Amino acid sequence: MNTTKVEGTNKQHKVFVYALSTCGWCKKSKQYLKDNNIEYQYLDVDTCTREDRQKAINDLKNRNAPVAFPAIIIDEKLISGFKKQDLDEALNL
Repeated sequence: MNTTKVEGTNKQHKVFVYALSTCGWCKKSKQYLKDNNIEYQYLDVDTCTREDRQKAINDLKNRNAPVAFPAIIIDEKLISGFKKQDLDEALNL
């Protein structure tokens, strides 16, 4: 998949975000990570190829997660939606 990497000084966790380019909560999630200097990768599912879109959906289904965005994976823990408290806990902030 063709993902985008956002550099950050905090590299303690492996963070990946499935997002939609037009989603306000997805933008808020990315901004939260950026504001906390978290290094992460993301895929805007609505702008990728059909093949990559299907891979993203299959990955979420394999994790028994809803196909909803944002889907934030931190060290294999999935957080569905922008939930600041859950993000704080998972990232040890």
